[in-house]
Amino acid sequence: MTTFIAATKNVETSDRINEYLAGRTTADDTVYVVNSQEGGEQSSSDDIRGGTEAIDTLVDGLAATVETHQFVRGNDPAEDILAAAEEYDADEILIAIRKRNPTGKIVFGSTAQDLLLSTRRPVVAIPLETDR
Repeated sequence: MTTFIAATKNVETSDRINEYLAGRTTADDTVYVVNSQEGGEQSSSDDIRGGTEAIDTLVDGLAATVETHQFVRGNDPAEDILAAAEEYDADEILIAIRKRNPTGKIVFGSTAQDLLLSTRRPVVAIPLETDR
């Protein structure tokens, strides 16, 4: 029995995580899907709607038990993901990453970097398309 935290931001992220999980999960596994929005002025209604679509995309087609969480409470997404990993004693944290140039990392920050530096749990970084 494996417990996964699947951190999703949008449908593209969910599709890639689904591809990773396909054939890896069984009915004995549990996937906790986490979509975290900062809220307030940082998150528009379109962001929230996009998060809901991302969750719905990830739920479809998995053999595992799936539980979903959408957080809009002012936390940094890494905080919510790490809290879920602790609460559910995750075996793996799944994230999708986009290759960025060094300037892009500085300007936009990196949830992935925060996760990698803040947990001892395995973090699986699934590649997305490269920024142009």
